[in-house]
Amino acid sequence: MSAFDRLHPALQHHIVNSLGWKALRQLQEEAIAPLLDGHHALLIAPTAGGKTEAAFFPILSRMLTEEWRGTSVLYICPLRALLNNLEVRLREYCALVGRTVALWHGDISDSARQRIMAEPPDCLMITPESIEVILVSRRWDKNRAFGGIRAAIVDEIHAFAGDDRGWHLLAVLERVTKFANREIQRIGLSATVGNPPELLNWLTGSCEGPRTLIAGNAVPASRAHITLDDVGSLDNAATVIARLHRGEKRLVFCDSRAEVESLARRLRTLEVDTYLSHSSLSREERVRAETAFAQNSNCVIVSTSTLELGIDVGDLDRVIQVGSPWTVSSFLQRLGRTGRRPGTERNCLFLTTSRDAFLRAAGIARLHAQGFVDPIEPPPLPLHIFAQQLMALALQQGGIGISSWQDWIGRMPGFTALDEADIKALLKHMLSSDILSLNDGILWFGESGERKFGRRNFMELLSSFTSEPLFAVRYGRQHLGSVDSTSFMLGHDKPQVLLLGGRSWMVNQIDWDNRTAFVEPIGAEEGKSRWRGSGQPLSFEFCQAIKTVLEGAPTECEMSKRATATLDSLRQEFSWSSTEWSTVLLSADRARWWTFAGLLANATIAALLRSIGLTAGKADNFSIHIDDPNLSQDWDSIVGKLRSIPNAHVATAVDDKMLERLKFSSCLPPDLGTKELQARLTDAHSYARLIHQPIRIIREANSETQTT
Repeated sequence: MSAFDRLHPALQHHIVNSLGWKALRQLQEEAIAPLLDGHHALLIAPTAGGKTEAAFFPILSRMLTEEWRGTSVLYICPLRALLNNLEVRLREYCALVGRTVALWHGDISDSARQRIMAEPPDCLMITPESIEVILVSRRWDKNRAFGGIRAAIVDEIHAFAGDDRGWHLLAVLERVTKFANREIQRIGLSATVGNPPELLNWLTGSCEGPRTLIAGNAVPASRAHITLDDVGSLDNAATVIARLHRGEKRLVFCDSRAEVESLARRLRTLEVDTYLSHSSLSREERVRAETAFAQNSNCVIVSTSTLELGIDVGDLDRVIQVGSPWTVSSFLQRLGRTGRRPGTERNCLFLTTSRDAFLRAAGIARLHAQGFVDPIEPPPLPLHIFAQQLMALALQQGGIGISSWQDWIGRMPGFTALDEADIKALLKHMLSSDILSLNDGILWFGESGERKFGRRNFMELLSSFTSEPLFAVRYGRQHLGSVDSTSFMLGHDKPQVLLLGGRSWMVNQIDWDNRTAFVEPIGAEEGKSRWRGSGQPLSFEFCQAIKTVLEGAPTECEMSKRATATLDSLRQEFSWSSTEWSTVLLSADRARWWTFAGLLANATIAALLRSIGLTAGKADNFSIHIDDPNLSQDWDSIVGKLRSIPNAHVATAVDDKMLERLKFSSCLPPDLGTKELQARLTDAHSYARLIHQPIRIIREANSETQTT
């Protein structure tokens, strides 16, 4: 009996006859047996590798064979847009065998939610935040919603696991499991990651059932055509995009929302049919762009990472990257948008506009050719997420016993790793600061907690991350999107002009109380909008790959004449660099230590330099600035002091501003907040790899060198 023969006969019939499929892909074949046998699983395949069907068909088969009733499957995605996009496919598959699907997320109307509760679908497509809404709301019957859950499919799981949304996801799954009163089959879907076994164990940490990793076949790196061009400016990038590949469908990724807006406007002035997608555009604007782009053949869509995940925008001809992503995994997601049609290959054209972006692109091309993929590592010590879950449980249960949280979330891996003393200190702080109150052994909100988190029916509790303080932008009754408040501080001597949706809008009125700006369209004048954002830390491996390219290693991609000239210039500038050592360029009382170790490792080194009495300044991904009169001392002594610091004392510095980035930091005593952030911001492993390398000191005044 083949794997396909194990599927329910009705599903077999419709796959062959209604869908017209001649065969399943390898991943889909391999997934059938373990998923039918109830295994927890992680399915790994490139973009468009058939992961959705590989997970859903066996679960749909189990639903039919075992006669699951009510809502038995949760299909969880990180983005509403991805849920909207996938719903059409899943609805078709379920309808073929007489089953139903429904959507539940922030854009779904209250009347639609009431229909879901009245007539529960077999599969509920949902975000973790919306699961939390159902759990804490008194309006919804939690037993009706979750009592029949048998399986949870988590799509794009790598988008969760690397930050606190992942811990939040696992915590709400634990709470759903308690309502279901059974172990729920957990299935994760992911693009290629560097550590699949660890990701599978993360997803299934509290589960006792068997677990299986299913990888299928990856597309070999040699089939991807990567080109690097250094264009120098956004204007030049627009010109290149407008002239190249006319008549083709091109998806252009940018590093920021502001860059998306500026590039889209420039392309439109060059008469290119252009659409936009980023998180601060209204849903209507994004849907309009995705629909037009899926239907047209000669156009460009300019996007941030919002289209990096599996949202279907049709068959693409080209992916163009303005600048560079910050991880190889992100690049692979974008690259995987192309090469889906038979006879085509995956491709990406880098158009870099800065030196740092050029170096990142060169490093990515080399790492990709070597088969490197970034590992996904969940952030350690999720103490503030534990505080959030305590409050959410109090809401869910109308008050909860001081130790009863263990029955609900005590098995979640991120929480089992916490020290008991830290949990007691956190609880003591929340009680003493009146965030929580304790009456007759029952935890509930204190006055401070009500003020801080109780607004809009405790909506602040339903998300694990801090939202930007955005202003809504409206043209009449039409919601255009959102911008940061700093967009209205760009000059007060003339009417302000915003750039949003690739169009310019004059600000007529600002309602500061309701955080809304009212605008009207204007003609040629270019506006500007701002959003908060910054560069991301690069990994040690990424920075070291860049260093090898500077030393002379090939980029392993096609390079334009401009890119070749830029690389030659950079190699001459960094002629002193070597993979065998890190380099300190020393001049009087100033130095720059070129480590190529990544931002977290460099921030750690900077903190340790300060601890031994030196004035270390800015740290970036590649180097550390040091400005101190004591630099004249023997560097053997400085390095010796660093190497003698015990591992337990290796930590980066944390200030109050950093603590504010933890959404629920007010629930932690300051020392616990510092402990959590130091665990997350200290790269002791990379520091250890670097500090024991030889260090070459070059004194620029006389070109004297020494190695320590």
